[in-house]
Amino acid sequence: MAADSYSDCILIMEDEELVSSIAMQMLEFIGYDSVLAVDGGQAIELYKNRYLSGSPFAGVIMDLSIPNGMGGEQTVQELLKIDASAKVIVSSGYSDDPAMVKYDDFGFCAAIAKPFNLQSLSEVLQVLKPE
Repeated sequence: MAADSYSDCILIMEDEELVSSIAMQMLEFIGYDSVLAVDGGQAIELYKNRYLSGSPFAGVIMDLSIPNGMGGEQTVQELLKIDASAKVIVSSGYSDDPAMVKYDDFGFCAAIAKPFNLQSLSEVLQVLKPE
């Protein structure tokens, strides 16, 4: 990860190695660096450290369900306590889950269904751009 591109860095919370690897490659292709967290606890720690250092993540892409770990619904609430302006995108293979359908009711700024492709990822990342 390039030291001068912190503002273009995305935190990915994903427990499946293949999914996280592909997502990180797509982000790199689009022009973002990325950091991986495998569960909510790790995501909170990474986000908090980065936020307090003055180099916050541009956004977070968060898996909704993490077996044996803190999933997206609980984690996003903790991130918003750290940074009320955190831009968190929920990701799930369950597109009919209430958190995917009414993502803003749960604290997310956007949703992307898995499996996603480069075009859908690029489109959803537009929510991270300054208005």
